[in-house]
Amino acid sequence: MAVTEIPSGTELAQRAAALVTPLRERAPWAEENRRLHEETIEAMADAGVFRLRVPARYGGYEATTRTLLDVAAHLGRGDGSAAWTASVWWIPAWMVCQFPDEVQDEVFSTPDVRVCGTLSPGGMATSADGGIVVSGRWGFISGALHSHWQQIIAVVPSETGEMCPVLALVPMADLQIVDDWHTSGLRGTGSVSTVADGVFVPRARVLPLEALLSGQGVSAANAGSPVYRGPLLPVASATSVGTVLGLAEAAREAFFERLPDRKITYTTYDSQREAALTHLEVAEARLKADEAGFHARRLTDLVDGKGASGEAWSVDDRVRARAWLGRATHLGRESVDVLAGASGGSSIYQSAPIQRIQRDAHALTLHALMHPSTNFELYGRALCSMEPNTLYI
Repeated sequence: MAVTEIPSGTELAQRAAALVTPLRERAPWAEENRRLHEETIEAMADAGVFRLRVPARYGGYEATTRTLLDVAAHLGRGDGSAAWTASVWWIPAWMVCQFPDEVQDEVFSTPDVRVCGTLSPGGMATSADGGIVVSGRWGFISGALHSHWQQIIAVVPSETGEMCPVLALVPMADLQIVDDWHTSGLRGTGSVSTVADGVFVPRARVLPLEALLSGQGVSAANAGSPVYRGPLLPVASATSVGTVLGLAEAAREAFFERLPDRKITYTTYDSQREAALTHLEVAEARLKADEAGFHARRLTDLVDGKGASGEAWSVDDRVRARAWLGRATHLGRESVDVLAGASGGSSIYQSAPIQRIQRDAHALTLHALMHPSTNFELYGRALCSMEPNTLYI
């Protein structure tokens, strides 16, 4: 496939911004049907969203994580589920780029290919002639209903009896879908479970998980690209952080859209806009959102900077990446909560977008990678000169 001209990060962000209104219009449908609308998928494809982490040699854009942040933030203004699902597709796409080049040839031969996945082991595998055979179940697979491939993690016994986690690429046609996504937030992500029952995976489509955690991909063609350097978890952290910024902005826009016509019941205020309490609340929400953006941007700067320089990642660098993700997520959710709390009783109707925005923000903070308290504890351990208690850094 011929290399195409790569749009600038600004242009890609502008394309995403143009999707805000149609995403908002289809967000209630996505929530009710627990999946993204097909027109949303088509619009995201037309905007190049699915090519952001694809190598240029396949017609992709090899976008930086700062560009991913900007694009996801705009998508999140329209629909948190669309933004989160896009981010989830970007992470496995980056993982594919760590595999042998012939595997990439196979995966990226599909235009606007979408690869879903997980960071959690959910299966067992046994060695077989030419590969492995996998059985297992994986949950929270965002975007599975619209994906072509899934990245799975399974455990394989080694010759010494040790259990070694591996990452494998499996066509969605080889997996069963379990429609179990009945949740309070991010309902439009369609994050169903998937099941493998004795699925054979060729050895070329299998990598040790440790290789990705330590930033040791095997692709020859991508070895010189700064986008594909670095350990998995900091890259995943920087890839995930944009959605919460978009939700914070969505909450602000939804609040101010209703503000001029809202009274404060049981008071003499004919307009909520005139109340000193409102002034304090909107200032607090905006400052929290701004502070969330600060942490998000320095996270992407860290990942992109080290990718460009080729500088090695220290344990401290990795822990800080998780901490900044947690802080941005925490502050973004708090910004949403302030405005939701100031929106009055009428905001609990399903017709009021802010109730969905708040539920999406809360669901986001419960994700194991995003969870603020978990990330803060990890950071605190490092500050106290203790070893990390996780491989996921």
